[in-house]
Amino acid sequence: MSDEGRLVAGRYRLTERIGRGGMGTVWRAEDEVLGRQVALKQLHEPPHLSPDEVTTLYERTRREARIAARVVHPNVVVVHDVVEDDGRPCIVMEYVPALTLGELLRDGRTVSPEEAARIGLGMIAALRAAHAAGVLHRDVKPGNVLLGAEGRVVLTDFGIATTAGTSTLTRTGEMVGSIDFMAPERIRGQKPGAASDLWSLGATLYQAVEGRPPFRRDTAVETAYSIAVDPLEPMKHAGALEPLIQALLFKEPGERPSAEQTERALRTALSGAPADVVPAAPAERHTGRTAAVAASSGGHERDADPTAGVASAGPTSTRSGSVERSRGRTGKVLVAVALAVASVGAAVLYATSQHASDAPDARKTRRAATATDAPSPVPEGYHQVSDERLGVSLPVPDGWRAGPRTGDEVTYTDPTGLAGITIGTVDPAGANPEAHFLDIETNTKGNYPTYRRLRMQQTTFRGEPAAVWEFTFKGRVRAFRAVDLGYGREGGREYDIYLSAPEAKWDAYRPVFDHARDGFAATGS
Repeated sequence: MSDEGRLVAGRYRLTERIGRGGMGTVWRAEDEVLGRQVALKQLHEPPHLSPDEVTTLYERTRREARIAARVVHPNVVVVHDVVEDDGRPCIVMEYVPALTLGELLRDGRTVSPEEAARIGLGMIAALRAAHAAGVLHRDVKPGNVLLGAEGRVVLTDFGIATTAGTSTLTRTGEMVGSIDFMAPERIRGQKPGAASDLWSLGATLYQAVEGRPPFRRDTAVETAYSIAVDPLEPMKHAGALEPLIQALLFKEPGERPSAEQTERALRTALSGAPADVVPAAPAERHTGRTAAVAASSGGHERDADPTAGVASAGPTSTRSGSVERSRGRTGKVLVAVALAVASVGAAVLYATSQHASDAPDARKTRRAATATDAPSPVPEGYHQVSDERLGVSLPVPDGWRAGPRTGDEVTYTDPTGLAGITIGTVDPAGANPEAHFLDIETNTKGNYPTYRRLRMQQTTFRGEPAAVWEFTFKGRVRAFRAVDLGYGREGGREYDIYLSAPEAKWDAYRPVFDHARDGFAATGS
């Protein structure tokens, strides 16, 4: 091998090639100044890249060194130096004599749930340290997990990591990373966060116990589509890890457990007990506006029972019994995937039509809506809330609090975490929200057997086309009921108001929807 024995930067003698990937080659080298072994990552220069792209690639590599050096932790590979070799940057790292988890899992091999939990604990410790330093890894996968001596687990290759305030160094719409382990929000072109790394951890744990990535299909395009819309295939060998893996692989970032919850669940699974994830707060337990399509989302019904204080996993779910509508839009996902195979990874562009909907009931308390309707005054026991990003304002009961934002939606949850009202927008609106409802319902009927429609009809609201959808579904612990109103003129913006709550207490919760609907105001364009 021509490079073997060559001296880099007058200091590092290349002795053995120990790895080769899309971005570069990793060598074991001798630091002739300090007399120690190191790992040196030597960048490739793909011939098809333009000069500007090569510059970007080099800058990404230099940034990899700066970012990784910020994260000091036993489970993160140590970066010693960054040097130039014939104009190309090279990263000099701690040499960890180790097998990668990817190599261990090659050809469908698996590890026990307990061993996967042990490896997962090392990974989550590394991610917690990285996130505390403001660093996202963005390429968590088995190939970037080193299994060293004495049980050491090391997360490496921060080559596409990002920090707050830094450029992603990719073109608009381009996603850099390993497609099998790329979180759904990244597939959809949304901004990644710490929850994206946790999804990748979940996908890694899934492969560790099941022998394959959770959504792998025949092509990268089909894999990307599956990650974005398909349900999670049931696990056969996950054992005590199954509840945690299910939770980590929820489609929506706001539903996934935190890093702290994940670490606790992994410690529980290491002992052989089921790794149930107990949500940290009521707002986190209620995932908001969801049509009964948990199976289409890849989640599992998680009905939080406040009397028991635990979240018990069921066959198909979101959290706290609300069946996620936003994930039910899977039938409307339009795949406009651009794959560019380059040294920096797979570029995947997804265009999604973020269709939403919501609906009120035609009870005797409901009054006719007309074009001249003005928002009603805030009733006693309620307070007005506004969301500038969505351009909406509405009354919600005192004590209800906003939960994590999910895309184009915001949810306000009651103190039990079992009921919530969600406001969302669709821009541009279609001809009538009923079409969205019917698309979602088609998926629901096949994937969610406890769903039952109560009514669906076209109507008008504030002089614009509208649709009403009401249905019931069963959680693991209790039955739920939901009502959904969507309104808006085609080509403009659609506004959606959605309530779900325990069916046994529907009469008590239903006025919340009526007041929110009657006091709703569109404050922006």
